[in-house]
Amino acid sequence: MIQLFHVSKNFGGNVALKDINLRIRRGDFVFISGPSGAGKTTLLRLMFGAEQPTEGQILVDGINLNRISRLKLDLLRRRIGFVFQDFKLLNRKTVFQNVALASEVIGERHTITKKKAHQILRAVGLSTKEQAYPLQLSGGEQQRVAIARSMINNPLILYADEPTGNLDPDITREIMFLFRTINLRGTTVVIATHSRDLLENTEQRIVALNQGMIIQ
Repeated sequence: MIQLFHVSKNFGGNVALKDINLRIRRGDFVFISGPSGAGKTTLLRLMFGAEQPTEGQILVDGINLNRISRLKLDLLRRRIGFVFQDFKLLNRKTVFQNVALASEVIGERHTITKKKAHQILRAVGLSTKEQAYPLQLSGGEQQRVAIARSMINNPLILYADEPTGNLDPDITREIMFLFRTINLRGTTVVIATHSRDLLENTEQRIVALNQGMIIQ
C-alpha cells in the first residue's frame, strides 16, 4: 500500500528525514512516533504527496509519487483522508458544509453528498451539531468534524497529524475509537503522535523516529 525506499528530505541545509525505508500494508494501523522535530509531519506530507523527497522513491497504492502528474496526484488524493493538527475547518461554513465540501470537490452529486454527510456526522456523534459553526464547538467536537470530513469519501488511506494533541483523556479515547472503527472497515490508518499514553496502551505497530531517522 505505502512503500518508501531510501527517502530523505532536506529543507535548505537542514535534514528533516534521512534514508527512510518503510512499508505499510493495506489495512494496517500504524503510529509514527517521536519527539517534536523528529520528522513525523514531514513524513506524512511526503506520503500524501504534499512534499517531494530530496532523495528516494515513494509508492502509494502502486503509484510512484515522484513520477505522477499533477492531475493524477489530485485524483489519488481524493482517495486519501488527512486530519490536520489544527483541524483546518472553514469558520464561516457550518459543520454540515465543512464535511459536505470534501465530497462536493470531487464532483459528487448533491443528493449523494447530502446523504453521505448526514450519515458520517451521525457516525461521529455530531448529528445535532450540523448547523453549528466550528467556533461554537469544543476542541473535541472540532476534531470529530475534521475526522468526518476525512472519512466522507471512504478513503483507502487516512493520515492524521497529532489528532489528540490538545484533547483531554476522555475525548482522546473517543477519537481513537473512531480511528479504530475506520480501520476495521478496511482503511489504512497512519497517525503521527508524540503521546506516550497512546503508545503505551496500544497493540498497533509503532514506527519511532528521532532526528529524521527510523530508530525502531
